[in-house]
Amino acid sequence: MTDRVTPGSGPLDLNQLRTFLAVHRAGSLTAAAHQLGLSQSTVTAQVRALEQRLGRELFERRARGVSPLPYADDLAARLSAPLDQLAGVAAGPDGAAPEPVHLAGPAEFLGTVLLGALAPLVAEGVQLRVTTGLTDPLLDELRTGRHDLVVATRRPRGRTLLAEPLADEEFVLVAAPVWAERLAGRELPAALAEVPLLSYAEDLPIARRYWRHVFDRRLHARAAVTVPDLRAVLAAVTAGAGWSVLPGYLCRSELASGALRLLHQPADPPINTAYLVRRPAGSANPHVALVRERLLDAARRCGC
Repeated sequence: MTDRVTPGSGPLDLNQLRTFLAVHRAGSLTAAAHQLGLSQSTVTAQVRALEQRLGRELFERRARGVSPLPYADDLAARLSAPLDQLAGVAAGPDGAAPEPVHLAGPAEFLGTVLLGALAPLVAEGVQLRVTTGLTDPLLDELRTGRHDLVVATRRPRGRTLLAEPLADEEFVLVAAPVWAERLAGRELPAALAEVPLLSYAEDLPIARRYWRHVFDRRLHARAAVTVPDLRAVLAAVTAGAGWSVLPGYLCRSELASGALRLLHQPADPPINTAYLVRRPAGSANPHVALVRERLLDAARRCGC
């Protein structure tokens, strides 16, 4: 927002202040409009009216969302507590239940490691709305306010999002015992050319990364089976369909029981860091902070 503004007179409008705070927290006019149940044009008009009244620009438009100027950060800090308290009073003596927490990330990691850790919070009244998918589209949706927290497989670029390391996932080369016994004593990775490869994507992203990191060469192979769910890949590998490279957390119990075997144990296995990502302005929903803290604690205890 770069239009020149001139100071106005009269008291500040409470609705404009609420709208300003929603935009500041969401980092997006579109997201704030969605949260407030208003049209984007109404939100834009209210922010411009407040700027006119204050005689200051509050936000700078970016390619994705808006960025608060220093005065806006100071104003938001002064408004947050009183407006949140006022919202609580307006909700009635018992208060209104906080909105659901919108959490997104890879289906396998959420389902295997994280969602179980959130069960005590759900029992205490926290509501969750979980979306699964790939990192890039989920981060785009986080910027627009669709999610509160995203588990990402890479650190987002730029300053529009705040990321903190969540867990390190180690990749392992595995197959069922029947294949491990046939490959025993043979030279890897060449011997694997005779064994079916299973992957969650046609371009073999995890296996190619493993090959580069461990064997220092490119992987030239075609998958016998592709299925866009690592849990399904795990099931097929355990059943003896072939070999794959999987996150260690996903097949920990199968390796411990002997249902799967490690085909190779490199001194320096490839590791990928997962991040917990949020908008830097934070959320007015107190349950978002509870979920964030529990996820970080669960990842630490998991040792992924």
